[in-house]
Amino acid sequence: MSSNSVQSGQSAVTPRESSRADRYIQLALLVVAAGAIYPLLYLRQVYQPTMLEVFHITESQLGYLYSALGTIFLLCYLPSGWLADRIAPRVLISFSLIATGALGLWYSTTPAFNSLIVIFGCWGLSTGLTFWAAIIKRVSMIASADEQGRFFGFLDGGRGLIEALLATIAISLFAWITQTRGDSTAAGFKLVVYMYAFLCIGLGIVLGLVRDPAGAAPKAARRDSNVMRDLGVLLKNPQLWLLAAIVFCGYQVFWATYSFSAYLHEKEIGLTVVAAGFITTLKLWMRPIGGIGGGFLGDRFSKTSVLVFALFAASAALLVLMAAPSIGSHVLIAVIVLFIGVMTYAIRGLYWSLLDQCKVPAETMGLAIGLVSVIGYSPDAVLPLINGYLTETYPGVHGYQLYFGYIAGMSALGGVAALVFKHRLNKQESQR
Repeated sequence: MSSNSVQSGQSAVTPRESSRADRYIQLALLVVAAGAIYPLLYLRQVYQPTMLEVFHITESQLGYLYSALGTIFLLCYLPSGWLADRIAPRVLISFSLIATGALGLWYSTTPAFNSLIVIFGCWGLSTGLTFWAAIIKRVSMIASADEQGRFFGFLDGGRGLIEALLATIAISLFAWITQTRGDSTAAGFKLVVYMYAFLCIGLGIVLGLVRDPAGAAPKAARRDSNVMRDLGVLLKNPQLWLLAAIVFCGYQVFWATYSFSAYLHEKEIGLTVVAAGFITTLKLWMRPIGGIGGGFLGDRFSKTSVLVFALFAASAALLVLMAAPSIGSHVLIAVIVLFIGVMTYAIRGLYWSLLDQCKVPAETMGLAIGLVSVIGYSPDAVLPLINGYLTETYPGVHGYQLYFGYIAGMSALGGVAALVFKHRLNKQESQR
């Protein structure tokens, strides 16, 4: 979507029609909503060993749960784009938060594995179908052409700041319950789930009572709209395919971070559950730095250049992390983890900003977001199974090393896709 096509085709409020303050207020609301809704789904990145103990499940079963979540996401991405053009964001976001929190209360009862599959599947609906495309499209529409990088950087970095604050409170509560008071890990985990679930419900009620900012509600769909025809046009867009490839590869780097806590807790590295949890929680604080910093650097210099650097740097750092058992220094290992965190969140903060350069009209932007998401986030359905297979087939650090090696390769491949994207943009600019 080029800046010209966005400005001319927007059906919602445009940056020229909306004051700077109004656009940043809208962005802040989106950041708060995104920062509150997802941590409950992905507690494994800090509490994976605890989850295995509390729910009495294996790593493979945990992989099945996240595979079910990812499969629902994949099925929801296209319909989510369709909904984003037809239902007020306030309604979609409010419903998503309340539903996600309510499922969290069920989750806190430590139900059986079959019930966990239902919970994760429903989480896929509440955060995928009714939430995802509305957030992405709204950010793209309220940002001007020269603000795409920083707005998406603020979305991911700001959301990460909220997640880091919540995660810090949560791990502190968990440590207090389990170490200071001497209660079970199950009691500590339940308190953490309660914190996130009630926050989602409360925030959903509050946002449901807040009126949409002027121009935020979507207008009626075009009378001549034809989903299959629009899909056909989008599928012929090479820039959109390259964006999907970049998201596909970059998103897998983010998935690797979910396994850091369990990896650091392996006996060959020797960190305790709490120590590994604190390092991975500290990694979450890299999200505002990577997301917002990467976004500003992308707007100032080149979004694709910064993205290329981040993808290749993350690949190299993952290869170094594979050697953690022989490094010896826990401080150095923590630094490597934090560096990967900065690169990961720079990648996440930047790849959706490239949508502005894919020449997608505003009336099919939601569908384009859904299409890219189906391809880009397909690892949700596969990586949990790969992770579970490798860590059980090759116990100890070896399984994680194989997993991180695969992710490093995908990150480098994403860097290549970003280079091709940049080359095509430069070629288009030279032909003007």
